[in-house]
Amino acid sequence: MNKIRLQKIIADSGYCSRRKAEAYIESGQVRVNGRGVKIGDKADPERDIVTICGNRIGAVKTSLRYIKMYKPRGVLCSMSDPNAGSKPLITDLCEDIPERVYPVGRLDAGSEGLILLTNDGEFANRVAHPRNSVKKTYRVTVKERVGEEQAATLSAGVEIDIDGKKSRTLPCQVEILIAEKERSVLIITISEGKNRQIRRMCESAGLTVSRLKRISIGKVKLGMLKPGEFTDLTDQELRSLNGSHQKSSQ
Repeated sequence: MNKIRLQKIIADSGYCSRRKAEAYIESGQVRVNGRGVKIGDKADPERDIVTICGNRIGAVKTSLRYIKMYKPRGVLCSMSDPNAGSKPLITDLCEDIPERVYPVGRLDAGSEGLILLTNDGEFANRVAHPRNSVKKTYRVTVKERVGEEQAATLSAGVEIDIDGKKSRTLPCQVEILIAEKERSVLIITISEGKNRQIRRMCESAGLTVSRLKRISIGKVKLGMLKPGEFTDLTDQELRSLNGSHQKSSQ
């Protein structure tokens, strides 16, 4: 068998996404036959022993899973907690899933709603990659009354601060669902995924977010799921995210 780039072997094994695999390689946690490796190195998944943090990864996945979940507020969308157990992890909600799945993208701990999980690294990379511009829709509750002018400002794109760097958001769709004296509900659809983007957009427009709920990713909707519940994507939902991807490999 021809040798394959290590990040692809790791992603295909279901251990993590290709991007995360590259991070493991760069940090020196990946070894092939006991030797250290670097980005760009290749291996034979059928003959070579590939390990991450000392754990050997499988060469072939036995089952691919594509799951949608309602992530509750207060749950970290991460495989580990850097603060040693300060918050529950999304993996705590996956105990009934026999495969080792991981989240596609993120929702911050204070946000809730739709998150996708999979053990298909290629699928995760395609859905999460910025070039694919998969639209995400959020139901956003703020503490102020929002007028048409503020909605237009948000939809045209605003300047936000990310780690001390200024960045302008792309035009998006903003619908005012409810506008009361001390509360408004907006439906915001974006086609990019900057860190904490919705919250930072609202802050830039002088709005205070009290609740943030993602209700759809592309054509996949949260539907009737309750916090903590999950279900496998249907064939139609999977095709809507990636028409060339077939669920038949499950």
